[in-house]
This record gives sequence, structure tokens and C-alpha cells, in this order.
Amino acid sequence: MSDPSHALRFRRTSRNDLPRIRHWLRAPHVERYWAHDTSEAGVERDFAGSFDGTEPSEDFIIELDDEPIGLIQRSFIYDYQEEHSALIELTAAPASALTIDYFIGEPSMLGRGLATHVIRSFSAESFAAHADATAIIVPVVVGNVASWSALASAGFRHMISGFLPPDNALDDGQHHVYRLDRPNIIQPRASAERSPR
Repeated sequence: MSDPSHALRFRRTSRNDLPRIRHWLRAPHVERYWAHDTSEAGVERDFAGSFDGTEPSEDFIIELDDEPIGLIQRSFIYDYQEEHSALIELTAAPASALTIDYFIGEPSMLGRGLATHVIRSFSAESFAAHADATAIIVPVVVGNVASWSALASAGFRHMISGFLPPDNALDDGQHHVYRLDRPNIIQPRASAERSPR
């Protein structure tokens, strides 16, 4: 497909987005790798902290031509040190490393190569938004070929493979870990609403 980066936008989530996020999390292609409680209370617990300011995670709705198509998150790995302890040990992650997580929620948007463009654009924007970030480190379940292939296509390099506690009991815990280091010149290709860390 042609490069859609000019039409991408990353909009900070709000309370109005919770029903849509809940709907996406229940889609089979998302549910397989995002093992979340999809009750109203569960979605409130897991996603409201970003816009309420009670969690360090920055959550964004991915929009293409002003239409919401998915979710992407970022945080510094050490902002969730206990949760990411196995990842830190496996990769010797520096305190200056970000991590991201993402999904395309709309089934009609799958299979178009969008994930690569989303990851590339959001990574550039994340380095621009966080001047102290030196790398982005992302673990992906080995079986989620589409996700780690998109990371590789977006310029991430494979660091290591190993065991990390799985989110879904269907998985054996084997993950590939990909890393993108801060480039010398940053040219963000998509706009995003920013908030202070």
C-alpha cells in the first residue's frame, strides 16, 4: 500500500474512548494477544489511569484520515519496573528505554501493512516527545508473527528471544524482543497530542 503516514494521527485517549476500546478488546484478533478484563470496570481500571493522570502510561487512539482504527501505548520501562522485571533482566534494559504496545482494532484495516507505518511514525514521535529516551524495546509473543514482522519492517532490530511471563495462557511465554535506538535526526511523520511525563 502507499505510505499513509501523512494521514495518521495519535490522539490522547479520553473517557469517551473507553466503550470503543472495550469493543476492540473483544474482537477475536485483539483478544488473542491482549488478555484483558473487558468488563466496564476492567477497562476503566486498565485504561482510565492514562487520561486521569494516575498512571505514567501514555495511551493514544490511532486515527487514519480522522477515523479511529486502533490503540497504541508508551511508557518508560522502569515506570512499571515490577511488571517488566523479567524484560529488564532478559535485555538489560536501560532506564532511558521506552516500550510500546499497540493493536489495530478495526478488522477492515487488517492486512494493509498499516502496523508498520503506525509503529514507524509513533516511534519517531515518541523520540521527539521524550528527549531523554534513548531506545524503544518491545517484547512480542513468538506466535504473533504479524506484530514482530511489523516491528522489523519499521526498522527495529531483533535483540534476543527468551521466556517472559505470557499474558495469555495459550502461549508458552516465548518472546522475541525488538529494539530501536534513537536516530541522530528525528523527523516525526504523524502528529500527536503530548502531555508532560
